[in-house]
Amino acid sequence: MKISYHGHSVVKIETNGKTILIDPFINGNELTDLKVDDEKPDVIILTHGHNDHVGDTVELAKKNDSLVIANHELATYLSWQLVKTHPMHVGGAYEFDFGKVKLTQAFHGSGLITDGNEIIYMGMPAGVLLMIEGKTIFHAGDTGLFSDMKLIGERHPIDLAFLPIGDNFTMGPEDAATAASFLKAKKVVPIHYDTFPPIKQDPHKFVEMLEDSEGQVMKAGDVIEY
Repeated sequence: MKISYHGHSVVKIETNGKTILIDPFINGNELTDLKVDDEKPDVIILTHGHNDHVGDTVELAKKNDSLVIANHELATYLSWQLVKTHPMHVGGAYEFDFGKVKLTQAFHGSGLITDGNEIIYMGMPAGVLLMIEGKTIFHAGDTGLFSDMKLIGERHPIDLAFLPIGDNFTMGPEDAATAASFLKAKKVVPIHYDTFPPIKQDPHKFVEMLEDSEGQVMKAGDVIEY
């Protein structure tokens, strides 16, 4: 299994003959190394409905007949765009042919801004647990710190966690370090930072704060293999 990071909150997982993209914000993301025309995901997983996470989902899904996994409201909206979807919601899990997906709670918003400057409610934001090839990967999505992260870590031993550190819109480094401790993740990768001026951070300082987890700063295109 190959797991790669591609700027902001974009994560790619290649496993069991499938390519999975999480939060494929590519166009408009100056930190990514990806190009929409080059990507051929079998599956797209969305944590919530903000534009910098839904990103290029519709174009990618239509070009590649991708299955989009998202909360019910967001999945319904995307189905209206003629995208193939599998709706889920927080607390629910489902066994797919590539592995098991479970949505966890996240404390954030989830509204999509349309070209007509309307904000459409897109359901509750979520984190994503992926149980694949005997490993558990956690993508926290956009969230603040919350104490039930302890419960997530107790119920699901996490091998690799992607945690936002940007502050302003999500956890900052200090809260994210506490989150890593709550989750008891073996390895932690910081995400959702440096894309915009309000979320500029030093990821190496965050890694230095970690007490119970190994931290790894990933540049766009870097890969972790299991």
